[in-house]
Amino acid sequence: MMLFIAGLVILLWIIYRVYQYYFPTPNIDPNGKYVLISGCDTGFGHGLAIELDHKGFHVLAGVYLQDSIISLKNKLSSNATVFQLDITNQNSIDTALELVNKKTKVLHALVNNAGLATGGHIDWISMQTMRKIMDVNYFGHVAMTKTFLPLLITKRDSRVINMSSMCGYISLPSSSAYCASKYALESFSDCLRREMASWGLRVSIVEPGTMRTAMTEGMEDSLKNIWHELSADIQERWGEQFFNDSLKMIMTSPFIKYSECPSKVIRVLDHAITSTTPQIRYRPGLQSSYFFFPLSLLPAWLVDKILSQAFRVSPAGVKNQSNE
Repeated sequence: MMLFIAGLVILLWIIYRVYQYYFPTPNIDPNGKYVLISGCDTGFGHGLAIELDHKGFHVLAGVYLQDSIISLKNKLSSNATVFQLDITNQNSIDTALELVNKKTKVLHALVNNAGLATGGHIDWISMQTMRKIMDVNYFGHVAMTKTFLPLLITKRDSRVINMSSMCGYISLPSSSAYCASKYALESFSDCLRREMASWGLRVSIVEPGTMRTAMTEGMEDSLKNIWHELSADIQERWGEQFFNDSLKMIMTSPFIKYSECPSKVIRVLDHAITSTTPQIRYRPGLQSSYFFFPLSLLPAWLVDKILSQAFRVSPAGVKNQSNE
């Protein structure tokens, strides 16, 4: 009976996806619509700004580095506006609000894309780093949303798109700071959607797996820097061999080795902005949809067991533990 139900569900899902493919919902008219995107220096935000500009949207692209302004401007039309934006600084956000207010009193979409990632075990990560990750990946997006909310709810069917991650629904070893920030953003997004439903504000969450971005390419060096900056007692507790084995395991894992194309993320961001029926959650790529999300639905004890087998390296200090 269970197999029959499971088969029926899979069949209905296939029929639904085929229907979506051949009978897609119509897109909105981009004419006169403004979209504000944070974190456009590189990666998803950069690609999305170019894509939406080509489609005729008025793109408001925030970049963190001053040097990124000219390079991105050269890729966009005269309809686009590129400006410096630090989402962890309320003064910077208020300056962006003044700039936007001079151009429009209505936002079609806010894309909270800026992000920061770091790996490392909880014992390795400083409180300063924990707070920095949370400031960028969570509090910065909250501040942006609260500041620009009046411009979004001026009309119905505006939308907020929050860039989360598979780490927003499953907690993986050596990613506590990043996971915690994404879990917080997921909860905030759900609350925002439910609270603002009467206003017709749509809220979408994007949960990609590992993509080929600057974050992924710099992961090995980032982990090495974290390890080398640890105090002697922490390094002794875990051991050089543990770190080297763990680093090798991470960097040779199929999820890093076969990181997916970032265009998959840009496509769903585009859909969340342009579709008349945006989804609540998007899981672009094979990793997020077909591996990590199903894994997250299993009982916690079973997920623990699976992950312990995947990360089966013992710290040096374990042998010194008392059995009492």
